[in-house]
Amino acid sequence: MSDMPPDREALQALLDFHVEAGVDLALDETPHNRFAEQPPPTAPERSLPAEPRTEAPRQPSAPATPARPLPKAAAGTPEDAAHLARELAHSAQSLEELEGLLAAFEGCSLKFSAKNLAFADGNPQGRVMLVGEAPGADEDRIGKPFMGRSGQLLDRMLAAVGLDRTQVYVANIVPWRPPGNRTPTPQEVAICKPFIARQIELAGPEFLLCLGGPAAQNLLDIKDGILRTRGRWFTYKAGDGREIKALATLHPAYLLRQPLQKRLGWRDFQALRRALDGKD
Repeated sequence: MSDMPPDREALQALLDFHVEAGVDLALDETPHNRFAEQPPPTAPERSLPAEPRTEAPRQPSAPATPARPLPKAAAGTPEDAAHLARELAHSAQSLEELEGLLAAFEGCSLKFSAKNLAFADGNPQGRVMLVGEAPGADEDRIGKPFMGRSGQLLDRMLAAVGLDRTQVYVANIVPWRPPGNRTPTPQEVAICKPFIARQIELAGPEFLLCLGGPAAQNLLDIKDGILRTRGRWFTYKAGDGREIKALATLHPAYLLRQPLQKRLGWRDFQALRRALDGKD
């Protein structure tokens, strides 16, 4: 066995793999019995009887500060949270206002385990809007979607068809990272869906690119898996009555796990390029 230490690139690749897998906490290599490490409870010390004393007249106490009431959504049912989300999203008249409302919204439990809201990145005036599923560890740390290895691959795919983030708008159907990069529950998606719907409506893109099955299924109301729907054009109906051309494609995270499928993603991005050029 060689005594040469692993090179820096190999270590970086291993670290990237664990981050993509949702590992965000390093543990000691030696197992510990946390219960055994706790000091045994000590018997309370016996104290002598206190000397009798004369109490001073009691002053009237200040009224207790009332507890801050929970937000309606947090105190109610998931249906209440979804209803409040629809009301708030509909009231937003700009993307900036929508982001502020979403940042203050407490109806989705993912907000309380995430570090940051990953609302959007790129140019909201771009002709193309790309929507994925949910932020990962890097996105949660930075506060923008598609910042990790998936985002780097996405940038390369965009560059291959002559695009970059100054020309496209990027978001997710769920703007907070689920713990451990798990899949968002249908309940969490339902609560967040009014916000992404309003975000698409306010951005008003000419083309919508759904990255992965969850984005395609939830935005386009389809049930087929992404391998059956990718490369196909659909019509996304915005809340203001506009119809937007939508293309389903594979998520960059999937392509990192299945590199042989990159050829399919390349075909989809070529189809997008032809549509932008008015050739498809």
